[in-house]
Parts: sequence; structure tokens; C-alpha cells
Amino acid sequence: MNPFTFPLDAQRNLWERAADDAGSVGSIPDGLETMANVEVGATPSEVVYEENKLELHHYEPLVPEEERHDVPLLFVYALINRPYILDLQPDRSVIRRMLEAGFDVYMIDWGEPSDLDASLSLHDYVNRYIDNCVDAVRERSGQDAINLMGYCMGGTMSVMYAALHPEKVRNLGLMAAGLCFDGTGGILEMWGDEEFFSPGAITDTFGNVPAEFLDVGFALMDPVTNYVTKYGTLYDNIDDEGFVENFARMEKWLNDPIDVAGAAYQQFLEDVYQENKLYRSELELNGERVDLDDITMPVIQVMGEYDHLIPPEASRPFNDVVGSDDTELKEFSTGHIGLSVSSSSHEHLWPDVAEWFAERSVVDDDAVEVAVEETDDDATDDTPDAAIAEDVETTDADVAGTDLQELDGIGPAYASRLEAAGIGTVETLADAEPAVVAADTDIDEGRIRGWIDAAGGRTS
Repeated sequence: MNPFTFPLDAQRNLWERAADDAGSVGSIPDGLETMANVEVGATPSEVVYEENKLELHHYEPLVPEEERHDVPLLFVYALINRPYILDLQPDRSVIRRMLEAGFDVYMIDWGEPSDLDASLSLHDYVNRYIDNCVDAVRERSGQDAINLMGYCMGGTMSVMYAALHPEKVRNLGLMAAGLCFDGTGGILEMWGDEEFFSPGAITDTFGNVPAEFLDVGFALMDPVTNYVTKYGTLYDNIDDEGFVENFARMEKWLNDPIDVAGAAYQQFLEDVYQENKLYRSELELNGERVDLDDITMPVIQVMGEYDHLIPPEASRPFNDVVGSDDTELKEFSTGHIGLSVSSSSHEHLWPDVAEWFAERSVVDDDAVEVAVEETDDDATDDTPDAAIAEDVETTDADVAGTDLQELDGIGPAYASRLEAAGIGTVETLADAEPAVVAADTDIDEGRIRGWIDAAGGRTS
């Protein structure tokens, strides 16, 4: 071996690296300009409801009306950071994926709380803000119940809402939602342990929890990556416009945090993280217990295998303690934010999630119309089937006048199906057997059980 080979190769590599660095330095001004002008949240939307700082956005459809699902989809984001992480760029936008799949899509933008909002509790966010937004979507769509998809803390609040208002939630989607904290919540749960951390001390000091406080805490969970290596990677790729744009969008979102209402933060940390009350069905909002047995609608959970904020173990056990018999888990090989923005999740994960919602978003009116058409063609007047068909036809026009619709969650479609099964009044519903009604109407048994309980309360 030539003894001069090694030092000469080393010298050549040094010069090549220096040349590459010089080229990178020359690209920095262009890279900085790209970062400064990058756009986020580009999918067109309009604000259709406002309350306090909250805005409810309705996104412009991307498919013809005849190809859209009748049941709309409402995204509930966390109280931390901005919701446009779900619409970061066209090819990495969860909002856009669901629009392309034919859904009518809404999303809550909480806005930033003022000092006057420090007393807002989880009850205010769940039973007031989310409920008002759900009602706005229900009214606009004409649907009794809608699809709900909650991300991170927004998923946790969506669970609270679905348990307290099951009649208004057709399907529940949860994305990296913190639900089960019994030694399963990773570093955040350890840091938030009551032995080491007092949420009340934070809120007593600041009122609302400062965005900077939260931002630093999250960054310190992986300090080397967040403060060092990612910038080295940016430097190495500064002449790659696509890479710089993607990097800039993420940095814009990461550096755009918002304060969190003090009372909601304290209750969330103490009741959900420290005492695990939600998972145990012990959480109370304004004196009303959040019972997970009341979550009877279909549930899908989307989790990141490498999520360091909400590990899968902090979400997965939830499906085993809810009242629903239709639950699904999808664990994908990415992290907390990667669920929203990774190219692989948009290629392989979100089409499956869209299909799951689509299969469970068939409107009941269609089922009733099919039943009527089939019986009209094949049955005679003296058969039971014909009688049922005639009953549907005669009551369908006048269904708005029935007292069944006085119960929350029963609209014209559900009322028609109940009447076709021989249940035309609140009194007859109160005495019915849930399993029998479910079999006769093809309506979820858990939903029917809730109606029967409500009917019993009316007649008692």
C-alpha cells in the first residue's frame, strides 16, 4: 500500500468538504428567503361560527356534491399550538386527504386566550365550545350525529364530549390522544408527577400558562435534536429547495405556540395525567361524570409507534374500557407530528382512516328508501312486509310531528326506522328491549340504549 495514500485522501476529502461548505454558504441567502416566504394552511376555508376567540372553519369541498358523504367530519385540535399542522402543505395535509375522500370537513381553531379567559375550564371547552361547534355542524349538514376526530389534547377532550353527548357523535376518531396514564405516558407523565410538579403553582403565578413555558418543556424532551442536529441537517441540505420549504413550514408551526387557559390546564394535568380519572371513568365536568361506558359509537385510534409525547401505551388500553363493540387501532411507524405531516402516513395511513369513516357514514335515509323500494316491488298488501312498507310511507311525510324526535339524537331518519319496527312513541320506546330494536332497525345497540334511557326519563 502506498504510504502516501491515506494522507493524500484525507487532504482531498478535506478540500472537497470545504468546497461543499462554500457552496452551502452561498445558498444560505436563498434558503433564508425561502424560509421567510413559506406558506402554511393553504386549503381554502371560511369561518362559519365564532365564539370568544374560537373560530369554526368549514373547508371548501374538493369533490362534486353527489360524491360527498352526508355525514360531516369535525376536527378538534389541542389547546396547544396552532391547528394548521393538520393542513401544513397540500401534499401533507390531513384536511385535504379527507376532503379528497369526499368528506365535508370542519375544524376548530381555538385562538389564543386572553387574561380574562384564565378561568375557562374543561367543562367550558367540552360542554360549551365543542358542543356549540357540533351543533353548528349538525344544523348546517342536517345530520343528527356527526363524525368527530380529535388530535392530541383535542382527542382527550373529544372523548369527554363523546361520553357526555353520545347521541351527537356518529363515529369517534382519536389521533395520538392521551387517555391512559398509569405509568404509560412516557417522559411527560414522569415530569408531571405530583411528587415533582404542581400545575396549580404555574397557574397561580401566570394565570394562563405561557406558550414559551410549554414550548421549552416539549423541546427539552429531545434537546439534542431540537437544538442542534436538525440545524446541522438544514445546513447540509440548504441548496435543496424542497427540503428547506418542508423544514420552514415545520419551524413556523413550532415557533407559533399559544398560551393555554389556566383552569383547563390545571384540571387536565391534575385529573387526567396525575390521577388518571378519565380512564377510570371518575372524571367530572361541572358535576357530571364522564363514563366511558357511554361511548357506544364506533371508535378508531391512530397512534405513532415512536411518539415520545403520547406513547401508544397511553392510548391503546382505552379501546378495552369503552362501551363500543366496534373499535379499531392503527399504529403507524412515525412520531407524534409525523402522523400529520410524514409523506408515508399520507400514502399509507390516511386512506385507510378515510375508508373506515366512509364505511360508517352511510346515511339512514338511504337504508329506509331501499327498504321501501324492495317491499313495494315484491310484497302484497296482506303481508307483514307490505304493512311495514306502507307504515314507512305514511309516516315519512309526517315524521316531524312525532314525539320520538323530541329526544336528542332522533331525527326524521331514525324516527322512520323506529316506526317501521313498531315504535312510534316515546312511551313504546321506553318499554322496548335494546337488542330487539337494534336487530329490527339495524341501529347501533348502544345508541338505542341511550334513547331508551332518555325515553324512560321522560315517561317516569
